[in-house]
Amino acid sequence: MTQTSEAPSAIEDQKPPTRLRIHRAWFVAAVTFVTIIGAAAFRSVPGLLIDPLHQEFGWSRGTIGAAVSINLALYGLTAPFAAALMDRFGIRRVVAVALTVISAGSLLTVWMTAAWQLLLYWGLLVGLGSGSMALAFAATVTNRWFTERRGLVSGILTAASASGQLIFLPLLSWMVTRYDWRPAAVTVALAALVVVPFVWLLLRDHPADVGQKPYGATEFVPKPAPVTGAARRTLRVLFSAVRTGPFWLLAGTFAICGASTNGLVQTHFVPAAHDHGMPVTAAASLLAVIGVFDVVGTIASGWFTDRFDARRLLAVYYALRGVSLLFLPMLLAPTVHPPMIFFIVFYGLDWVATVPPTLALCREHYGEDSAIVFGWVLASHQVGAALIAFLGGFARDTFGSYDLVWYASGALCAAAALMALVIRRTPATPGLAVA
Repeated sequence: MTQTSEAPSAIEDQKPPTRLRIHRAWFVAAVTFVTIIGAAAFRSVPGLLIDPLHQEFGWSRGTIGAAVSINLALYGLTAPFAAALMDRFGIRRVVAVALTVISAGSLLTVWMTAAWQLLLYWGLLVGLGSGSMALAFAATVTNRWFTERRGLVSGILTAASASGQLIFLPLLSWMVTRYDWRPAAVTVALAALVVVPFVWLLLRDHPADVGQKPYGATEFVPKPAPVTGAARRTLRVLFSAVRTGPFWLLAGTFAICGASTNGLVQTHFVPAAHDHGMPVTAAASLLAVIGVFDVVGTIASGWFTDRFDARRLLAVYYALRGVSLLFLPMLLAPTVHPPMIFFIVFYGLDWVATVPPTLALCREHYGEDSAIVFGWVLASHQVGAALIAFLGGFARDTFGSYDLVWYASGALCAAAALMALVIRRTPATPGLAVA
C-alpha cells in the first residue's frame, strides 16, 4: 500500500496566513511616552509660581529663581548617574522610585513657610527625582529596544515632555489664577504618583526579558548582566569623554540649548509677558501652544536625523532660535497679536528639536557608552538652564525688565550654531584626545 504525500508547496499553501504583529518595542516606547507625559507636570509649574510666591511670602524673584536653578542643575547632574543605575537595577525600579520622590517633593511644598524649604523640596527632591528619569530614560529605552528608527523614536519620546506641558500648563495656570498655587502643586504630585503603576506593570527593561530581538536587529541580543559600580562607571565614562573634542562641543551647544529653553522661556516667559500686561492664563496658554508645535518639530527632527547630517541640523536649529529670541522683546504686549502667534509657532518647532541630532552624535562618537555620555551632555544643558533661570530673575530684579536676557540668549544661540559645525564627522574614540 503506497502512501501519497503532498508536495511541500501544497502544504505551505494550506497554512493560515501569518498575522502581522506589532513589535513589543513600540509598546515599551508607548509606556515610556505616557510616563514622560505624566512626569512633565513638574516642568510646567516653575514659571507659574514666581509671581504667586513673590506676592505671598515676599521672596525675591532671585530667591525663587535659585530654587528653580537647583532643580534644573540637579535634573541634569543626576541624569548620567541615572543611566548607569538603570544598567544596574533596571529601568522600572529607577523610574518608579524617581516618580515617587518627585511626588513627595511637590506635595511637601504645600506646607512650606520659609525660602529654604522651597530650595529643599522643589530644588533638591524634585530635582533629584526628575533627573533620574530625564532624557537619559528616553535614551536608554531607545538604545536597548531599537536598532532602526532610533532618530524617530528619540524624537517622539522627547516630544512627550512637550505633550505633557500642553496638557498641564493650561490646567495649572487656571488653578493658580482661580484658586491658589497649592492645588497646582498637589496636582503635580498626583500626576507623578499615578504613573508609577503603569511603569511597574507594563515597562520591561530589555527585549530579552520577553524573548525578542530589538526592533530592526537581525540577531537576538542577550540581556547583559547587571553592571556594578554605577557611580564609578559614570565617572570613568566622563573622564574618558572629556578627553575628546566632540564632547566639549556637544556639551557647550547643549548648555546654550538649556539656557534658551528651560532656563529662559519656560521659567521667565509667563512673568515677562505679565510684566507687559498680558494675563497669566493667556501667557501660559501661549507656552502650552509652544508644546503643540514642539511635538511636531521634535518628531520631524528625529525623521531628519535619520537622513541628514546631524551637525548641520543643529546649526540650523540654533541659528533660527537665536533670531527668534532677538525679536521677542518687541512682540510682548498686553494682548496676543499675529506676530506673537508667529513667534510661538516658529519657536515651538525649534524648542527641543536639538535632542535627536545630539543623541545621534553621541551614539556616533561614543557607542555603548552613549547613553551615559548623553547624560553628561544633558547635565550641561541643565547647568545652562539653571544659570539663566537665576540670572533672569536677578536681571528682572535689577533692571526691571527681561530684555537684556532675551538679547544675550539670542547671541549665545548664534555661537552654538557655529560650534555645531565644528564637531568632527569621524567618530572619536573615548579616552583619546581629539585635536
